[in-house]
Amino acid sequence: MIPSSHEGRWDARLWAALAVLCAVVFLDALDVSMVGVALPSIQADLGLSTSALQWVVSGYVLGYGGLLLLGGRTADLLGRRRVFLVALAVFAVASLLGGIVDDGGLLIAARFVKGISAAFTAPAALSIITTTFAEGPARNRALSIFTASGASGFSLGLVISGLLTSLNWRWTFLMPVPVAIIALVAALKFLPRHREERAEGGHDLIGAVTITASMLLLVFTVVEAPEAGWGSVRTIGSLLGAAALLAVFVIAELKVRHPLVRLGILRSGPIVRANLGLVILFGSYVGFQFVAMQYFQNFLHWSALETALAFLPAGLLVAVTSTKMGDLADRFGTARLIVIGSAALAGGYAFFLRLDGAPSLATLIIPGMVLLGVAFALSFPSLNIQATNGVADDEQGLASGLLNTSGQVGGAVVLAVVTAVLTSSTGADPLDGFHAAIAVSAILGLVGLGISLTGLLGSRTAVREEEKVLETV
Repeated sequence: MIPSSHEGRWDARLWAALAVLCAVVFLDALDVSMVGVALPSIQADLGLSTSALQWVVSGYVLGYGGLLLLGGRTADLLGRRRVFLVALAVFAVASLLGGIVDDGGLLIAARFVKGISAAFTAPAALSIITTTFAEGPARNRALSIFTASGASGFSLGLVISGLLTSLNWRWTFLMPVPVAIIALVAALKFLPRHREERAEGGHDLIGAVTITASMLLLVFTVVEAPEAGWGSVRTIGSLLGAAALLAVFVIAELKVRHPLVRLGILRSGPIVRANLGLVILFGSYVGFQFVAMQYFQNFLHWSALETALAFLPAGLLVAVTSTKMGDLADRFGTARLIVIGSAALAGGYAFFLRLDGAPSLATLIIPGMVLLGVAFALSFPSLNIQATNGVADDEQGLASGLLNTSGQVGGAVVLAVVTAVLTSSTGADPLDGFHAAIAVSAILGLVGLGISLTGLLGSRTAVREEEKVLETV
């Protein structure tokens, strides 16, 4: 780990290692959003039904969200560098297969495998950073760059997809292949070997099986619920099954000697708030993005590229401000930044509640997207810093896996709810459906603001109590 005295003097090798990790998290995030614009072309080319088409997206989310906790703990146990390298190689192969197959089922399978590989690369990469850079300014700076890379990848995914789909949808799958290969070669050279510290103990097989099965079943259920019906026997039975598996997992974690998830980590208020914050940030934006895609393309009849460019202000804002977030976190603290970001998130959605048949770029779309960009730029790095501060090195993979799982499961759940709200309004004025669906994200934004305010008030109380103790001494 870099000592605090060296936090301002990173050498070229260290910058190269950070660049590799940022490139991979950029690819992971890119893959979540990039396929969206290409879906109509994929459906026409491969002859997929609408229900089958959704699995091109959901297959990735299922593999990613279902296996993140296992991926984080595996990185702690088997070595973060080793897990990162193997998973990155699998990601490259799955990307190549997704770009050359001519069968919908094989494409969905390739997406599922890519999701699984991302479930191992994401927590491994984050825990490599948090165990390489000392807690404080050095780690905050590294995490701000790392998380901004992920947020930029997610925000710019639609723009890049719009450009590539205008050539051929297959390029959205093939483009990551050379980048992943270059990153793999660079990782072999630059990722540190001697700093690896592995957690003690073995694999918690009962915990791994039950939590993975629970997450897979939960994500599968919420993805299928709009089609099967939220009140159907299948949906209710699946939700009860996911809850039962989660209960077995909790019981197992309380009894086994080396648990997959040390439940005591959830006694930390900042860590819990960070995970809830990412559920809301990522979940509300995934739902909003889906609605906006329908509005721009199906209602306004914009092209794929025009739709992608509408999201450009948010992506550019995140990318341009990436290197400053660590300094802001050092100066103002993560709690303040999360509050401001949460307010911007709710405000951005509020702008889009005014959508009509002829939206103004200058007074509605651009200001709304800028606010959403501010929200991601401030909140995403701050949530990652808050979720990993104070966590021991041998549990950084666990903390990273928990945070990423929160984001992915939040995205799946909110997307399912938003889809149900949107489809239930098909017989009414389409604008009413769009407004109702965006309102879901707006309400979540307000909930996130409330949670962040409790964190800010709690941090101020803690500071006052510490000052009283020092005065007494």
